[in-house]
Amino acid sequence: MLASRCRLSRALAPRVRAPQVCSSFATGPRQQDGTLYEFRTYCLKPSKMNEFLENFKKNVHLRTAHSELVGFWLVEFGGTMNRVFHIWKYDNFAHRTAVRKALAKDKEWQEQFLIPNLAHIDKQESEITYLVPWCKIERPAKEVHVLWWHESADSRAAGRHESHEDPRVVAAVRESVNYLESQQNILLIPTSFSPLK
Repeated sequence: MLASRCRLSRALAPRVRAPQVCSSFATGPRQQDGTLYEFRTYCLKPSKMNEFLENFKKNVHLRTAHSELVGFWLVEFGGTMNRVFHIWKYDNFAHRTAVRKALAKDKEWQEQFLIPNLAHIDKQESEITYLVPWCKIERPAKEVHVLWWHESADSRAAGRHESHEDPRVVAAVRESVNYLESQQNILLIPTSFSPLK
């Protein structure tokens, strides 16, 4: 079950509009323990994308000193443009809470990383998720460009075409579509500082 909460952050400075913040949390028995992943999406002001990325790359070590960055990607196409997508790993909710408290006290992170980047963000979305039992995150043998890993956009298109001709896949999609509320496909390009490519 997902519970969504959206709220407007209060302004940090008189003339700076605070970004909109939206969060989704997975609930259930696993929320008390077990590794979780926070998927964060920032919608950036178009004219500030390069400035944001330069600052992030220069100061990402201040953030990764507190928790593990799994990957950081730019949205190439799909939905809203001028977005960055990143995933942070936590041992459990207590670990995430401890990291957030530590960041609130880390003046260097706030002054060099957080405050300069806040002015570039229009909207921030955050989701807490768990891996399903049959899934694991590992570095692929070749560099990839999307989370449903493909060597390239062309190999993705070829694979989708081939799967549409497989009667087993067609039958599975027809059955599962009854449970689908929404779907969005986004092509992500990894940044130079993304651990997962």
